[in-house]
Amino acid sequence: MGRKILFTLLLFFLFHASFSQKNKNDLMMGFLYGFGHEFKNKNYTFDNQFYKIHIGCVIKKTKRYTWELVVEPEINFGEHKLINPFFITSDDPDYIMKREYYSKTNNVNQYILNLGILIRKPISNTLSIFILGNTGPLMSNAETERLAKGFALSNTLAVGIDLEINKFIFEIRPSFRHVSNAGLNSPNLGFNTTNIEFGIFYNL
Repeated sequence: MGRKILFTLLLFFLFHASFSQKNKNDLMMGFLYGFGHEFKNKNYTFDNQFYKIHIGCVIKKTKRYTWELVVEPEINFGEHKLINPFFITSDDPDYIMKREYYSKTNNVNQYILNLGILIRKPISNTLSIFILGNTGPLMSNAETERLAKGFALSNTLAVGIDLEINKFIFEIRPSFRHVSNAGLNSPNLGFNTTNIEFGIFYNL
């Protein structure tokens, strides 16, 4: 756990150094907190809360839009529970044990490096709206009946609104996230969650 946090901080400082030569108005840094849950279904529950470091760098400007490269290391704390025990079929040799184990609430921690593109449209001098799409590698510390332990991919689509006050930016961002491992391991049904995120950044 300590090494993962150290790795996240190292990434933060590396990207800070690499972007430090950019125009100061083109760099934004800050933090996000969010929470969410799975799409309602009869098979499982998955509630999560998460923390992100946000690094945003403008890569293109037009009269109407601004394009930004976004890097967001994330720590995601989830709680999973199997609701429908028959989701694990009797074809699985350990199906009785798995049904019993996954029917209890279990912690699923995920460590993610999100890389994405944000398209921003200014509404006024202080207000803007945006759409953000990102993807990135993920490491999970636990297996569920839906997703294997270890490597997976996190894919997020978000929209949001930013308010800038004296170089501080306050953000609200609803988002949708899908996690799976692209068929590299089994099981691979993954998780789908809807989330709400709150951020505070500083425009350098």
